[in-house]
Amino acid sequence: MKKRTSEKTVFKWRYLLAVIILFISYVFLGTVLSYVRQPGVSRAYEKEFDPKDCYCDEVSCDRACVIEDNERALEERLRMIGQAKERIILSTFDFHDDSSGKDVIAALIDAAKRGVDIKILVDGFSALQQMDGSEYFYALSTMDNVEIRIYNRINLLTPWKSMGRLHDKYVIVDAGLYLLGGRNTYDYFLGDNGYKNYDRDVLVYSQDPENEESSIHQLEAYFESVWNLEDCKVFHDDEEDASRPDTVKAKRELEGRYRRLLQQYPAIGESADYVSMTFEVNKITLLSNPVHVYSKEPRVFYSLVQLMKETEEEIDIHTPYIICNDWMYDSLEEVCKGGGKAALMTNSAANNGNPFGASDYVKNKGRLLETGITVYEYEGGVSYHGKSITIGDELAVVGSFNMDMRSAYLDTELMLVIDSKEVTGQLKGYMKEYEADSVKVLDEKHYEVPEGVERQKISGKREFRVKVLALFNWLRFLM
Repeated sequence: MKKRTSEKTVFKWRYLLAVIILFISYVFLGTVLSYVRQPGVSRAYEKEFDPKDCYCDEVSCDRACVIEDNERALEERLRMIGQAKERIILSTFDFHDDSSGKDVIAALIDAAKRGVDIKILVDGFSALQQMDGSEYFYALSTMDNVEIRIYNRINLLTPWKSMGRLHDKYVIVDAGLYLLGGRNTYDYFLGDNGYKNYDRDVLVYSQDPENEESSIHQLEAYFESVWNLEDCKVFHDDEEDASRPDTVKAKRELEGRYRRLLQQYPAIGESADYVSMTFEVNKITLLSNPVHVYSKEPRVFYSLVQLMKETEEEIDIHTPYIICNDWMYDSLEEVCKGGGKAALMTNSAANNGNPFGASDYVKNKGRLLETGITVYEYEGGVSYHGKSITIGDELAVVGSFNMDMRSAYLDTELMLVIDSKEVTGQLKGYMKEYEADSVKVLDEKHYEVPEGVERQKISGKREFRVKVLALFNWLRFLM
């Protein structure tokens, strides 16, 4: 009898183990097979996009400037939200309830109490990690006038959707003001709360938001196309939770926090002179990827390449990491064969906050150099997250797009192309500050190190991680 019981127990464990292995295989294969193929650019989009359309000879109704400093980036968001009268739209890849995240939540709750209509879009990965179970986000979501939707919630039963991520980061306030760039909504990117990443936004102010030529209409149309997707689900709107003790406590804490913020950042309550803050712009063009959750046509990368191929002037690219397939490398090679001189700055392996990006860069540095592009490695000691391009003295490009396969084929992405000598000059100045802390790559093993620049030493732990991840380089299209 004991032997039979033991055999049944062993059988049950073996059955359970087999089910677990099959489920893991189902998720893994479902993910890999769904995204292993990278679509090409459609002929329709090739005909639709003309680089010349990003330029204009006349001054537009839009004005713009670059927001470079992390603390100012937080203050500007709080001021925009604090002055909102009609609507606020916030779209972000990652939203935490840490210090700067609570600051933003507190400002949004105060705006909701003033009757401002608030719509928030967050990626499903962040919702799972940071928002589910957080009383601070429940306090926000249960407010009148607030609706939070989640793009492509993580669902292991549908792995063929798992890698489609919302990577956009922007804030729209009322009729004619928005902020767009590469900053997520938490301490790494906003405020001054210890560890940080360097990044940037562009602030755009329209003097005539009713004008159909204003770029805000492009961003509004894009937002609606994502907001109304079937894969965007309501985060949490249970009215009964509004009276739960933990939610009530969190709301009171956030209300008190906002009162302190008004003292800490007096600019929140002051009307901003956005005309004096910004520069004249001839034209602003919004580049975007398709918004569905499956493998995407690489529209943003293609458009950027076309813009760079059309110029005979200097091209300067900044990207946190670079992970390319053959078509992307070939495209960069075509850029370098044009009349313009192209350079790219990315984090060194020791300075890179993304272990996948660091690993792929170490493995494929030679292939990148073969394109003919001049490569610099940033050694500033803090991971650089900026995603920007300058083309000559006229075009400034800023947004969420990394030069990697994920941004090209998997994520929603936005880049603003700004035709403005003043904004381009401002962006170039900021980019040069980072380049001053970089080394020039001569070949895979040799560098030109300027006087005063100290190369970062890769830690043993990070070096081990880079080597281990190199074994999984065949999954680089998912990294």
